Amino acid sequence: MAKVVVVYHSGYGHTQRIAQEVAAGADADLLPIDADGNLSDADWATLGAADAIIFGTPTYMGGPSWQFKKFADASSKAWFTRAWQDKFFAGFSVSASLNGDKGQTLAYLNTLASQHGGLWISLGMMPANTLAATRNDVNNLGGSVGLMVQAPSDAGADKIPQGDVDTARKFGERVAAVAGKFKG
Repeated sequence: MAKVVVVYHSGYGHTQRIAQEVAAGADADLLPIDADGNLSDADWATLGAADAIIFGTPTYMGGPSWQFKKFADASSKAWFTRAWQDKFFAGFSVSASLNGDKGQTLAYLNTLASQHGGLWISLGMMPANTLAATRNDVNNLGGSVGLMVQAPSDAGADKIPQGDVDTARKFGERVAAVAGKFKG
C-alpha cells in the first residue's frame, strides 16, 4: 500500500472539506498549511516519506493562495536535493465559480510536481457532460488534469455540490490505487 499525503491550504474551510474527502478516499495523511503558509518540520518529514503527494489549494485571482505558494517556494529545499524525485503527485483546487480559472491553478500544481521530477496522476474520470447530467454527478465540472470543485461564495463547506464531494473521494481512491501499483 502506498503512503499518500494530502498537503493543502484552506482559506474558508471549503478546501479543507475537499482535502478530507480526498484523504478519506486515499487513506492519506492530511497536512494543513497554516494561515502564515508554514508547515512543521515533522510535516516536511512526512512529505519526504510519502510515495504520493496530493496538492490542494483554493484558486484566488487565477492561481493558488499565497499560503500555498509560500509552501511551494519552500519546497525548493526538497527540489535542490531531488528529495521528491519520482514520487507521484496529483492536485485539486476549489473556487466559487464553475470555472473560476481552476485550470490555471491545476497547471501550476502540475508544473510544481514536474519541477520536482514527479509523476502526475490525472483525475482519470469521464466528464458528466450530457443533457441529463446534474451537479450531483461525478466529475460534473469536466476536469481531467486534476480535481476541480465549485463552492458557493455565500455558503459554507457543507453546501459544496455532492457531485464534487463524491468526485473528491473517488480521486483519492485513484491516486492511492495508481501509486500502489508501483509500490515496490
